[in-house]
Order: sequence, then C-alpha cells, then structure tokens
Amino acid sequence: MKLLIVSGLSGSGKSIALDTLEDCGYYCIDNLPIMLLESFITNVMLVDKNTYAKTAIGIDARNQTENLVNFPDKLDFIRSRGIDCEVMYMQAEEATLLKRYSETRRRHPLSDLNLPLNEAIKIEKEMLRTFAKNADCVIDTSHTHYHQLRELIKVQLGERNERYLSLQFQSFGFKHGIPLDADFVFDVRSLPNPHWVPELRGLTGKDQPVIDFLQHESDVLDMFNDVAVFLDRWVPRFEEDNRSYLTIAIGCTGGQHRSVFLVDKLAKRFKVQALNVIIRHRELH
Repeated sequence: MKLLIVSGLSGSGKSIALDTLEDCGYYCIDNLPIMLLESFITNVMLVDKNTYAKTAIGIDARNQTENLVNFPDKLDFIRSRGIDCEVMYMQAEEATLLKRYSETRRRHPLSDLNLPLNEAIKIEKEMLRTFAKNADCVIDTSHTHYHQLRELIKVQLGERNERYLSLQFQSFGFKHGIPLDADFVFDVRSLPNPHWVPELRGLTGKDQPVIDFLQHESDVLDMFNDVAVFLDRWVPRFEEDNRSYLTIAIGCTGGQHRSVFLVDKLAKRFKVQALNVIIRHRELH
C-alpha cells in the first residue's frame, strides 16, 4: 500500500498537487487532522486495502502546533504497519507567496491571529519545520505555474522506482534565484558563455550549435567530469541512507545555455546506471 502525505506552505500549490494525484488514481483527503491519522490508518486504510491502495493526505498548518510537532511519531506508526509512506513538502519564496495572495485575495490560514501576511508566512514555516525535515521530496514552486507543477508531480510519480532513489537534474538561472528544493547546487557561471556569441544568443543548450560550442571547451568538459565524479561517489551514500529523492541543481546566469547543456549531459550519463533520472529546465518553460 502507498501513502503520500502532502504538506507545505499555504499558497505553494498543495491543492494543485492533490488534484493531480487524484487524476493519477490516488484517493485524496485534504486537511486531515493529525490526531485522526492513526485511526484512519487502522480503521479505514488497512480495512479496505483495495480502495485505499494509493492514498494521498494533505496536512497543513490548520492543525494545532502540538500535533504538528508529534508528526514523526505518526510517521513511525504508519511505516510500522507495512505501509509505504512518503512525505512531499511544498514551498516557495516569500515574495512569491505574497504576490500569489495579493493576486487571489485569499485569506492565509493564520490570518485570524491578526498578523501581517509576511509574519503569518514566517510562523507557518516554523510550524511546519518538522514536515520539511522529514520530507522525502521537496518541491519549490517559486518559478512554477499550474501546468508545470502538474507535469512535475506526474513525472516524479511516473519515474519513481521503488528500488532506487529518484535523481533530479535541474538547470536554473542565478538571476532568477536559487531553487529552494536543491540538495546540491553547482555554479557554472565561470564557464565560456554562448550568450556572447551573437548567433548563439537566442538558442538554448538543447540546440546543436550551442552543444557543439560547449563540447569543444575544455573547461566545460572538466566541469562535467568533476561533477560526475563527485556524484559517482556520493549518490550511492544517499541510496544507502534510504533517501527517495535527490535534486542536483546546475546554475548559470540565465539558465538558458550552459546549465541546460550540463544537465542534459549529466542526466544521460546517470541514466545508464539504472537510476530514476528526472530532468527539469526551470527557465526554459
């Protein structure tokens, strides 16, 4: 049986995630009180294993703080019952959350405390710290719109193989901010930049002229080899530690040429090791 617990900051896309999971065949429950979690597992999920073979539960800051703190104990209980349980935590930059609330005019769940919105976001983040710490998968939606988020979740679910961790390679541009969900960040801004070649400026790292340009630069190949050797050594350690997801972010200035090229090249290399490899080019959407 599979249980996916979805949590995260208000405005980060949890509702979209649950809608997507429902489309993928999950039985979804939003805002289940944590105090009812054990009862649901024992009296519902384990009783009707066919109906609840794949279940997703949304848990957020509307729970009482003391119940949120006790979440690790609930997680141990679930797994002790033989249920494959993973935690997905969703977050976004504060500026992004403020903009989303401004555009939708929705009320933040902590607004009843008469707090300014930015303070409510900070308090909510602290309340959900336990979920972030125990998350198997962290998704940063700061630069992700509705359709991109749905596709990202579907890809992660589709690529997931129980035997191996999912290794996500993500390209990004530093001028648009560092991804919050990255486990490792590699800065490749020191490499030769196709942007300064007029005929390559409007292309991306997926286009053959850019690929040819970067393939002939020794510094680019050295960077690729160094990152690959690092990952060859340390990715198995994360597998041994039972990690489910690992995100490797490669950043250049705009996220269009060098980072895209290196992400595709690294993903191709690690796919031959039978890992669950996911590719995301954040700035190309």
